[in-house]
Amino acid sequence: MDQIVQDILSDRVRVSGGITAMTLTGDGRLRWTDGPQRSLTLEKQVLGFVVEGNKIRIRAVVDGRDEICCGGSAGSIVRKDFVFEPLSEDSKRLWCEKLRDFIDSFGRPKRLYIFVNPFGGKKIASKIFLDDVKPLLEDANIQFTVQETTQQLHAKEIVKGLDLSKYDGIVCVSGDGILVEVVNGLLEREDWNDAIKVPLGVVPAGTGNGMIKSLLDLVGEPCKASNAILAVIRGLVADIDIESEKYRWMGSARIDFYALQRILYLRQYNGRVSFVPAPGFENHGEPSTYSEQNICNPIPSQQQPIKILQQGYQGPDVDLKNLEWRIINGPFVAVWLHNVPWGSENTMAAPDAKFSDGYLDLIIIKVCPKLALLSLLSNLNKGGHVKSPYVAYLKVKAFILEPGALTQEPNREGIIDCDGEVLARGKGTYQCDQKSLMSYDKLQITVDQGLATLFSPV
Repeated sequence: MDQIVQDILSDRVRVSGGITAMTLTGDGRLRWTDGPQRSLTLEKQVLGFVVEGNKIRIRAVVDGRDEICCGGSAGSIVRKDFVFEPLSEDSKRLWCEKLRDFIDSFGRPKRLYIFVNPFGGKKIASKIFLDDVKPLLEDANIQFTVQETTQQLHAKEIVKGLDLSKYDGIVCVSGDGILVEVVNGLLEREDWNDAIKVPLGVVPAGTGNGMIKSLLDLVGEPCKASNAILAVIRGLVADIDIESEKYRWMGSARIDFYALQRILYLRQYNGRVSFVPAPGFENHGEPSTYSEQNICNPIPSQQQPIKILQQGYQGPDVDLKNLEWRIINGPFVAVWLHNVPWGSENTMAAPDAKFSDGYLDLIIIKVCPKLALLSLLSNLNKGGHVKSPYVAYLKVKAFILEPGALTQEPNREGIIDCDGEVLARGKGTYQCDQKSLMSYDKLQITVDQGLATLFSPV
């Protein structure tokens, strides 16, 4: 039997000069009888409303496919206002009260702290904020504080001292790198256990937008700034073990890897990967044992006071010695770690990755002929590369990387990076003024499930 939905409010109002019946239904739809568009869904389409004299202006978004004649495009979101006029002051007051109560029931954020990275990707984050993010936030009556980042780790340092009680969430208009900084800053706070529960949002404006691409792809929405900020405005959150996303590693800079030049002058690295397999992946590699010797953790310089490090998150409480470890020896072309499917908007590096399943997806590209590598990489946009016989794809609970030197040049080593941000450089890598955060040595990673919270479209 279909459930009967009772109307919350029904009245006659003036729309476009004519009198029509308008109803606010119990399931959150605003309906009227006249005009080309005759209904709006409060949760999905309505951002907010303002009173203008005797009129009420509804701030909304509609599917661009319905507004192509007005500048929209398929898959895009178009801002649109709907104006109606109640026929009395009491009716206007009642409409405002019921609309406000219904919108407030969604638990949407009211105050946001926003990081904008003007240097990432194509350097258009500031423009994306002004053109796509700010107008939608204003339509939703959300207050916000904007901070442009000026250097690497700027966002991390701000978050470590930010008064989180003033905000309902933090949004990064950037690639995945600033999101990683924010998570790290929250985890280094004395109150990290509460701080990490603050919802985080990402608006794609960088080179790698894998996290928001993965979130939007779940609901079939395009990876666009408007769709991303709507996920924040609508207030939905999801628990995600996001901390582990920062440890994606390759033998060379991630962006250069995809270039044809890197294939033609292919680099192969010695090294070793140890891991604790998820159920069903126990046949990968050879049996091994856990050793604590020379484990390199990604922590700040030892010049920092030890007491500061001990105040923050200390990692998951896992007895690594008693787990069933296995090992795969190099040489390798690349080693990646993911906990979301998309590494960037056109790279589905880990097609079987699931949010907050408690595992990392490990992708190892073994030494292979150049033509086979070219074919393999051409399938990255659909995840087909994992079917290659030169790729090992498995899920792991813990992971240790022992990076090595180039097979062809034993005196030259590689780079450990996090979404393109260098964490460690080996011998003979390119020179720059940026300081490494850790040594090019053994790196251990363990997953902590559901550590952070993200604004989500689902």
